[in-house]
Amino acid sequence: MVQELVTSVITAGCVGFVYLAAAMRVVKQYERGVVFRLGRQTGEPRPPGLAMIIPFVDRLYKVNMQIVTLPIPAQEGITRDNVTVRVDAVVYFKVIDAANALIRVEDYKFAVSQMAQTSLRSIIGKSDLDDLLSNREKLNQGLELMIDSPAVGWGVQIDRVEIKDVSLPDTMKRSMARQAEADRDRRARIINADAEFQASKKLAEAAQQMADTPAALQLRLLQTVTAVAAEKNSTLVLPFPVELLRFLEKAQREPESYQSLARSAAPAAPGPPEQLVEGARASADPGDPAPEEAPITPVRSTADAVTPDPDGSAARTRT
Repeated sequence: MVQELVTSVITAGCVGFVYLAAAMRVVKQYERGVVFRLGRQTGEPRPPGLAMIIPFVDRLYKVNMQIVTLPIPAQEGITRDNVTVRVDAVVYFKVIDAANALIRVEDYKFAVSQMAQTSLRSIIGKSDLDDLLSNREKLNQGLELMIDSPAVGWGVQIDRVEIKDVSLPDTMKRSMARQAEADRDRRARIINADAEFQASKKLAEAAQQMADTPAALQLRLLQTVTAVAAEKNSTLVLPFPVELLRFLEKAQREPESYQSLARSAAPAAPGPPEQLVEGARASADPGDPAPEEAPITPVRSTADAVTPDPDGSAARTRT
């Protein structure tokens, strides 16, 4: 009798231990437990700690309440300015209602992923390329609102959405590089022209100041020569001052003016004998008898004389 009683107690203890082991559940700090009794939710989600359920009647589902990092695959689309791009992003969300996350949607992670991909394609089609590259904060906010609106009914809250990378075609990259290079060239030319304009104004002021004091030009020339002469590996070319060139030009013009004055003051030189004879005939009276022409005697120079050679032959020396 006693042995049967002890056996019954041990059996009841074992059954109780098995029952407790089957009924006890541990819910972690970052989880919430949703209990379904015969397929129907009972009560509020179980808080972290030890939770008791009825074995084989209740079923406990644990829902993670941590922030989930969900990458969005790269989506290819055409922007509003007709540029084909590939954009990928990442979504940070968390479950705020464990019961709705299990009841309202079959797989809330998959649902959020598909909604994020659809919203990303819509954002690409509504935005320009410049907005995708430079104004990402505004696009992230718009994408977050588009995903968060339907996710609220699923018991999910979108924490934030970030666009990670924007892939462009190679032709567009080259075009953008040429555009950036042209813009930098334009700014460099504007800066250079502004510098030349300011330098010209300062040079004009300096030239006006030196015009008032000509000695300043000479002093500046000497300073330049001194500065250049300090470099041992340079060749110094000293230009002539403008005043010296003007002085030489003036000195060259003065002798020419003196020669022109002397030519104008000198008497006219007598012309050839033929001109004198014609002048005398023209000045003579036509009624007077023509004077007799004197015979012209040829004049032989000593160079034309014939000198006998030692051998007896005659030779004419040339002048």
